[in-house]
Amino acid sequence: MKSIAAFFTIVTFIVPSLFAQLSSTPDTYKTENGVLTVHPINHGTVAFTFEGKTIILDPYGGADKFSGLEAPDLILITDIHGDHLNSETISGLDTKNTTFIVPQAVADRMNEELQNQIVVIANEESTTQMGIQVTGVAMYNLPDDENSRHKKGRGNGYIINFGGKKVYLSGDTEDIPEMRNLENIDIAFVCMNLPYTMDIYQAASAVIEFSPNIMYPYHHRGQDVQKFKELMSIGNPEVHVILKDWYPSN
Repeated sequence: MKSIAAFFTIVTFIVPSLFAQLSSTPDTYKTENGVLTVHPINHGTVAFTFEGKTIILDPYGGADKFSGLEAPDLILITDIHGDHLNSETISGLDTKNTTFIVPQAVADRMNEELQNQIVVIANEESTTQMGIQVTGVAMYNLPDDENSRHKKGRGNGYIINFGGKKVYLSGDTEDIPEMRNLENIDIAFVCMNLPYTMDIYQAASAVIEFSPNIMYPYHHRGQDVQKFKELMSIGNPEVHVILKDWYPSN
């Protein structure tokens, strides 16, 4: 693994533009099939609207956080922990017409009344639902042993193809080979929070290597994402890092 922390300790300057005001307003991107809108929600939760559909990753924090969105067409869940599989939030949403894409460990813990709406995929498996292709990606801690908070194969990161634009969502992971080996990612959402996933130096090292066009730090409670953006501006300035307010005070 590259020692990016050691490399960046010699850097003493700070890029002034890194300290712009954070916001949680949506962002829009052109695709081959129209506009994709990214809605930062909370912590590790993000929603997308595309072709009249609403797609939510890891709904968490209460159903009121989704009040400006239509009922979800797709819900993707990465892992069994309560900030990813959150039954209270899901039960407050209108999910009667929702398809859930989840790993088996999550399906095993979901409410019985939702079982016929579940599509299970594993790492490296894909499914196409409502015209949107979703591929499972490994997410796990290192070392991958009996003490791991996230064992390999239990959870999924995801790559979603929105009209030819590939969006990667890391879930809870460390700096693993499967992430470093990603190719042609347009937009990435990568976690960074100790002790559950990885620090900003590990995250920056991995993102520098797989080089998405756009990068959103998320699931980063307590981490210095301004410093992460500085590391990226030095290590791979071609990656456009966007900082959002994932932890609003209200």
